[in-house]
Amino acid sequence: MNTGNKTRVAAAFTIAALAATIISIFFTARRRRNHRHESPPSSCYSHSERKPQCAFKRVLADNSYAPFKHLSLNDENGSDLHPFEAEITALVRSPQPEIELSDDFEVVDLETNDSYVWVDTEVLLKELVNELSKEKFFAVDTEQHSLHSFLGFTALVQISTQKKDYLVDTIALHDSMGILRPVFANPSICKVFHGADNDILWLQRDFHIYVVNLFDTSKACEVLSKPQKSLAYLLETYCGVVTNKLLQREDWRQRPLSAEMLHYALTDAHYLLYIANCMINELRQLDNENSGSDDKIQFVLEACRRSNMICLQLFTKDIEASPGESSVLSLFSRHVSSQDVPSISNETQFQHTVRQLCTWRDLMARIHDESLKYVLSDQAIGALASQPPATHTEIYKTIARTDINFEMGLNSIIPSPSPVVCSHLNDIYDLLANKLVNRGDIYSVIIQKCLGQNGICQLSIFNYALLVNGSPRPTSVHKHSRLKNLKQFSRKASRDLFVQKFSCKAPVYHNCRIYANDGRLLCYCDRKKLEWYLSRDLAKLVDDDPPGIMLLFEPKGRPEDEDNDFYIQSKKNICVGCGEGNHYLRYRIIPSCYRIHFPEHLKSHRSHDIVLLCVDCHEIAHAAAEKYKRKIAAEYGIPLYVRSVIHPREKNEEQTEEGGVSPLQLRTAAMALLRHGPRMPLDRREELTEIVKRYYGGREITEEDLEGALQVGMTPQERRRFEKKRGFSFKHSTESTAAVPQLENHVGCAPGDEDALNDDAHDGELLMEKDDLGNPLLASDLAVDAAISNGDYNEGGNSLNVDNSLSRTLPNGVSDLFDPSKYEESTLAKHNSKLSLLGHGPHGNLVVEHLLKEFGEEGIGEFCQRWRQVFVDAVNPRFLPGGWDVKHRL
Repeated sequence: MNTGNKTRVAAAFTIAALAATIISIFFTARRRRNHRHESPPSSCYSHSERKPQCAFKRVLADNSYAPFKHLSLNDENGSDLHPFEAEITALVRSPQPEIELSDDFEVVDLETNDSYVWVDTEVLLKELVNELSKEKFFAVDTEQHSLHSFLGFTALVQISTQKKDYLVDTIALHDSMGILRPVFANPSICKVFHGADNDILWLQRDFHIYVVNLFDTSKACEVLSKPQKSLAYLLETYCGVVTNKLLQREDWRQRPLSAEMLHYALTDAHYLLYIANCMINELRQLDNENSGSDDKIQFVLEACRRSNMICLQLFTKDIEASPGESSVLSLFSRHVSSQDVPSISNETQFQHTVRQLCTWRDLMARIHDESLKYVLSDQAIGALASQPPATHTEIYKTIARTDINFEMGLNSIIPSPSPVVCSHLNDIYDLLANKLVNRGDIYSVIIQKCLGQNGICQLSIFNYALLVNGSPRPTSVHKHSRLKNLKQFSRKASRDLFVQKFSCKAPVYHNCRIYANDGRLLCYCDRKKLEWYLSRDLAKLVDDDPPGIMLLFEPKGRPEDEDNDFYIQSKKNICVGCGEGNHYLRYRIIPSCYRIHFPEHLKSHRSHDIVLLCVDCHEIAHAAAEKYKRKIAAEYGIPLYVRSVIHPREKNEEQTEEGGVSPLQLRTAAMALLRHGPRMPLDRREELTEIVKRYYGGREITEEDLEGALQVGMTPQERRRFEKKRGFSFKHSTESTAAVPQLENHVGCAPGDEDALNDDAHDGELLMEKDDLGNPLLASDLAVDAAISNGDYNEGGNSLNVDNSLSRTLPNGVSDLFDPSKYEESTLAKHNSKLSLLGHGPHGNLVVEHLLKEFGEEGIGEFCQRWRQVFVDAVNPRFLPGGWDVKHRL
């Protein structure tokens, strides 16, 4: 073969080899791409992605389910109390505003002078502390990072004095920030913030830094009734400076910071002292103008008081009953209310899948120290649960498509699916296929798979406690192990069932804002009320997050009319007693049996005396209220319960002297005869029949009479609920079930009635499981009622003989109400439509009538203050909203 042929053959082989290589690379890449979807990697992205917070040597708030421990000045193990509560309380009572800028002070424009001190070493931090210790006041602001962190962390602290601006690198100095603690806790140095609610909590969470002596320019805005409260508004108004608030969402972890971010960070604190000085001068001017008036408010002191109230806040972790529980409830609520959600054939399976995915997401976020929204969006969870994909590829595409549709994919810095999902796609696949749960508890499975001996994820200071504790709720497990007998187990099960059934299923407070047409904040409200105004074109939307509207008409009242700032304070969805945030119920401090009879203008649209309590605090408060009701009954001589009822058409002197029949006896006997009459022993049937006949004047009774007796004192709502719950349908169109009531302090069953009562015990209606307005009571509440039923109402242990001493113990003008004929005419008509004869309603009606007659509306106000004091003494609430006061005016 000649040289030319050899060359051509060699070229042909080369081309063929190159083609084969290209084809091989193409198919290999395709296989790898498919493999990426079908079989996720065996190692986690956390090994290759190093976060700045991984360099922290110590964190006060890790990602475990253990509660946060606050700084304790005496105990190294931490505390649940505020270490500087006494100092802050003293400032709240007697504020000492000392923000007086020197005469030669001039606010320097940052555009012409942007000099600052970057503090990133312990030496520089100590020098800063020495400088701050010489100041009477300084300004503070913080920048947070929350996207790539489960709890979030402080990435930068800006501090400004009259002479210098400081930027503290809290990432580099995270473990040394405690050096700042004494100067922030010094009550003789005023710290100036704007909107300090979150800053106060973040400094506690990350560094155990507690602010003592605060002036918040946002609170000054409220007192001055400024049209807006934002710092951007104040900067533009007082300094002529316009800022770009979008920079607040930048990644403040990056080092070095960009020039725009540096300028933004310096701006917030640099001008704050000047703004505070201007606002205090305005407050003083108002004080001088009102010095001769009867107005009680002192504007400077009020602004300082509101500011220092913020310092009493304590950071708490949101520890849920189970991982991801709050997200589950939010998604369920959104699913029920949304009209855009596709129809789901198996609702039970949907709820189960949502709960599993939320649990998985919560654990993944804690393990990888990422935010929930970074790991997996709520919309993606809903899409996966409504139509579960069958393959890894479909899971991947479903998440990406859903996030893009909700504008989270293409226009967001959050990748979709996230690296967490890509690294753990097998978990989601197994979960949707119901394979993950079969291996055991999802918490244990995930923790061992990610952090165990052969775990694929990176151990860190944030997730190590998850592996060590081995349980999402170690405290609950510890308590559970102490349960010693079946009765305790039963009580715990009843409590859990009560929480599940009656606790609020969605947040109560949405903290939406309503402004007057001149820009003054009127109140906070929920979204429903906000949407009501907007749908009727009575307001316009002025804020998005949280939502706020401005009314297009002059409102009837103003917050200053109340002489109280309770209604212009944001409120947290936690128990006001202990801070529990996993579940809560509404609790009415003024019992409904009294409040329902207040004049309309004293009770409508009033939320001051409705608070949130967990089940345990609710039980304490309710027991104290029941005890105090008995004291009220003895004090006013107005018994708690209706002693007996008499049919108005059959009433005669003989029957009135006999006292009629107890309403509970009457209902119990009528129900037993209707349900089991023919099958009862003859003597028992005759005994119960005699009880009903006494109500009807001794005449023979029919089935229609029994139905009428069963409905005595029932409200229409009670009747509908009774029919629905018992599956009982009234056959006869019964006449009015009005009865002439007489009161006594207990409702007792006649001897032998226990069988009839127990016969219906499982139905619960006749055992008063709800209060006068249908609100549910705890099992312990029934025990309290049982104690009342036995006559144990008097604190001194002496029983009040109502029958013999009623006329002597009643206040003037009240005893005649107990005359059957007068009661029938004066009170019964109003009573029948609203109140159950089995509750405290009639008692409450008479108490309120007496107070109004003897003392007028001032008497009602003092009566309410007594109840608030009872609540405070019983529950010792530590988380009441700002402005809540025992002496609050109605």
